[in-house]
Amino acid sequence: MKNLNIEIKARCSKKTEIREILLQNGARFLGTDKQTDTYFNCRNGRLKFREGNIEYSLVSYQRENKTTPKKSDVIYYHPRKNTPLKEILNTALGKLIIVKKTREIYFIDNIKFHLDRVENLGDFVEIEAIDHDGKIDETTLLEQCNKYLTLLGISSKDLIECSYSDLLLAQSEK
Repeated sequence: MKNLNIEIKARCSKKTEIREILLQNGARFLGTDKQTDTYFNCRNGRLKFREGNIEYSLVSYQRENKTTPKKSDVIYYHPRKNTPLKEILNTALGKLIIVKKTREIYFIDNIKFHLDRVENLGDFVEIEAIDHDGKIDETTLLEQCNKYLTLLGISSKDLIECSYSDLLLAQSEK
């Protein structure tokens, strides 16, 4: 399944406030997921194997690194659990890094929100305005993302340009 997303990631010091705003605006809470994302070496974009109880998938994505809302082309594959897929990818491509997090997942219509606590990095919020089936144009997705940036009071100084994997890799290089 291929999706077009417009998304942001930001450091978050006010998870309780954001959670309350989401719920007051009709967000549907899917649950809290403990996730392990294994990133693999690849030539184009990023490839990760996500293992969680709510979300379990292989994800390939192309996304530019910038702090403003960014376009992301995402392809999901939902394998059965307990297959050797991760081992095959690790053998063929090599493991780049592992990201462990606890993620609260919310939805309002086609917009997905994450409140994350990432091991060794801290707390973050993500907004993903998602087009699942080619019916929502990029401009509308950008408007949706910006609407929730404002509603949730996310400051531009808190926006992160890259992925958790990039932040952890940069940390390990120091």
